[in-house]
Amino acid sequence: MDFISILSDAARGMFGPEAAIYALAAVGLNVHFGYTGLLNFGQVAFMLVGAYGVAVSVATWGLPLGVGVLIGIGCAVVLALVLGIPTLRLRGDYLAIATIAAGEILRYFYRSSYAQPLTGGVYGLRQFADGFYNLNPFTGTSYGFGAFTFSARSLWIMVVGWSLTVLCSLLVWLLIHAPWGRVLRAVREDELAARSLGKNVYGFKLQSLVLGGIIGALAGSLLAINVQSVQPDSYNPVVTFYLYAIVILGGASRIWGPVLGSVIFWFVVTFLDSFLRAATSSGLIPSSIIEGSDVGAVRFAFVGLGLMLLMIFKPAGILGNRKELRLDVR
Repeated sequence: MDFISILSDAARGMFGPEAAIYALAAVGLNVHFGYTGLLNFGQVAFMLVGAYGVAVSVATWGLPLGVGVLIGIGCAVVLALVLGIPTLRLRGDYLAIATIAAGEILRYFYRSSYAQPLTGGVYGLRQFADGFYNLNPFTGTSYGFGAFTFSARSLWIMVVGWSLTVLCSLLVWLLIHAPWGRVLRAVREDELAARSLGKNVYGFKLQSLVLGGIIGALAGSLLAINVQSVQPDSYNPVVTFYLYAIVILGGASRIWGPVLGSVIFWFVVTFLDSFLRAATSSGLIPSSIIEGSDVGAVRFAFVGLGLMLLMIFKPAGILGNRKELRLDVR
């Protein structure tokens, strides 16, 4: 096996477009889970409406791409209000149930034959991001050096994705260090104590849900632009749990936790994928144990095992504080 090639793939994966997009989505989830203590199990729903906001606006309605991004953000705000208004006054686990159900309801709605004239149904929509790539300032074939060599298209996505991730992280930092953020932490630590001090806990939770949902919608829009297509089944609940793995790995309620978590997560995932494919094709791992078609599932099984070990030996993640995981979900 060519270990240099395997490590090169992993090095590209840790800074690639997918790592940037998932880091951005994890920043939004960190606002919900890390700073407010909201058990949002449907962050993928915000990514879904953001992605389809872009795709439907451009491919179906013929609107500019920028307008599509704004429509996706608007859809995320509406979704946050629809989910939050009836559930945020209840126990935290009701929000978890509502958000994971909302993600599945939206996924099945977008893939239904009823919505097919608008969303493309199970086939989705394609080739709607040409306007984004027309703005690409990188005109060469490839850029970088050694293992960190990317195509002009990938580099443009990476620049936009990581820039948005940094900007959103800085925005969250400013908000968290303002009085608004201190109230969020108080709500996470003890909701009853925050309410006894006269704080509108319900209002702050709703604001947090909207903010994190908007960031998730931006990530969904960028994911759709990256692959130039949207298909409902790509936005399943597994995506949300990848985001939780990223947040917990980097450290919940830490500004740069989602960024570090995404980099490490995609390094491990890409390394395992390249290693297992090379090992199965070379015969190092017999086909009786793992076949080439099983690699995609096996790599995430290893990631799950790693996450279990992390929660056992370092539950706060790399940058986190164990006290930050003591959530009040009443």
